[in-house]
Amino acid sequence: MLVLFETPAGHALFKLLDDAVVRDATQTDLESESTIKRLVKLKAFNRFSDTTAAFDAATAIVEGKSTKDLRKFLRKTVSEGEQIAVGDAKLGAAIKDKTGLQCLFSQGVVDLMRGIRSNLDSLLQDEEAAAAEKTRSAMVLGLAHSLSRYKLKFSPDKVDTMIVQAISLLDELDKEINIYAMRLREWYGWHFPEMGKIVTENAAYAKAVQKMGVRTAAAECDFTDVVSEEVDDELKQAAHISMGTEITDEDVVNIRALCDQVISLTQYRSTLYEYLKNRMTAIAPNLTAMVGELVGARLIAHAGSLLSLAKYPASTVQILGAEKALFRALKTKHATPKYGLIYHASVVGQAAPKHKGKISRSLAAKCALAIRVDALGEAGDDSTIGEQGRRAIEARLFQLEGKTEFAVSKLASAKKQNAYRPGDVAGKVRSGIGDAVMVDDETPGEHVNDVKMSGADEEADVEEAAGHVEDRRKSDKKKKKKHRRSSVNGDVADEHPEEAEEEKSAKKKKKKDKGSKSSEKKEKKRKRTSDVADEQESSEKKKKKKKKKSGES
Repeated sequence: MLVLFETPAGHALFKLLDDAVVRDATQTDLESESTIKRLVKLKAFNRFSDTTAAFDAATAIVEGKSTKDLRKFLRKTVSEGEQIAVGDAKLGAAIKDKTGLQCLFSQGVVDLMRGIRSNLDSLLQDEEAAAAEKTRSAMVLGLAHSLSRYKLKFSPDKVDTMIVQAISLLDELDKEINIYAMRLREWYGWHFPEMGKIVTENAAYAKAVQKMGVRTAAAECDFTDVVSEEVDDELKQAAHISMGTEITDEDVVNIRALCDQVISLTQYRSTLYEYLKNRMTAIAPNLTAMVGELVGARLIAHAGSLLSLAKYPASTVQILGAEKALFRALKTKHATPKYGLIYHASVVGQAAPKHKGKISRSLAAKCALAIRVDALGEAGDDSTIGEQGRRAIEARLFQLEGKTEFAVSKLASAKKQNAYRPGDVAGKVRSGIGDAVMVDDETPGEHVNDVKMSGADEEADVEEAAGHVEDRRKSDKKKKKKHRRSSVNGDVADEHPEEAEEEKSAKKKKKKDKGSKSSEKKEKKRKRTSDVADEQESSEKKKKKKKKKSGES
């Protein structure tokens, strides 16, 4: 039996002197040099020509395949009827399929391979090319690096480090441009203070100052390539009646130098933004479709990498960037923040203040899915998941604002958006991605047969149905509130208003009767007590009269 062993320098084929070793897995002393030398002996060695050949052989073994050089080496060395012990079952199956040689893989073979690997230097002493220490070390290092890159599937287009650096530089550029523009406005404002309110954009302000110099030259300059014609006329009129101080030529030179800095930084910022936009589209297309390039890049930069961000749950993505507020709220036992960096997404900005928390929670859940697809999927620059998620968030926003009760996605084409399907229940509407969304309907038991509508009719019916459902929902809310109030007061509310009115009037009548009866009882009691008091008074008077008569007698 022969043993095939792969080394960084080439393929080694050992002759196994005792076949019982690979069939008996109870051997424990296979790692000692004396034992392994007694069991195996080097028969042939096929050296790799360069690192590329070694890398190709290593990747083929990882994938369970046999290379052409290996098959050629085995056909030349192994005779028919001999069995080969291999360290991988897939590799053995590939060799058997291509060459027809019998291969063996077992636990005993694995233990034997471990012993050969531990004593490889002593076993390859006769092979000069394999035994050269410098050559073997270089081959090991180069092969390790190449194989690591292969396993990681390294691609320069998927490097999210560039996004982290680009968004950090973009934020710093924004700060620098604002500082420089503020200094330019303050400096030139002493000479032409009215210009600050007329030209509001920083880049246009810097270009106008650079072209004009002193304000007296404004009448001779043409600013239409920088600002609009209306602003151009207003700027020239303001320069004619300006109340600013005079400046020297040296001041103008320094102010123009500052204008050059503002203009160059603004132009570089535009170039950097385009670069970041292209990178985000290539690396995280679904996240970009959900929240935009800048917010998506800030999320990746805050997490450190796209893969780290993909490991976060939706709740963490929602408050990412608000850690200080979160821990302060937990420490003081106040309400925790509802959003972090995700607050700057356009969908959250469109929501009303009372709905921002709900929209940010829904958006974070969809973003978590989109991030995992971008980080772990192999769809390339396909942004279908992100676009579907954005449509769902927009539908949720419309629902919260009371515009519609239907979560209809407009992502699919109009052909896929059939209003009804055969056998669907009334009140069931299918979204653009095929999901059925149930809504309350007054006749939920009726079935609708084959009905097909055009896009305009479908939208009109959806809006009409949404209005009916909205009215029904409001009336149900009013009934529930009325029922809650009546239950608190001890009354019983009914769904039918006429019966409820009759019951209320009956109760009022009963209360009235009870009040009249109680008043009658009180009156009787009062009369009774007054009669008793009169009787007592009359008896006392009689006693006094008797006493007087007895005294006179």
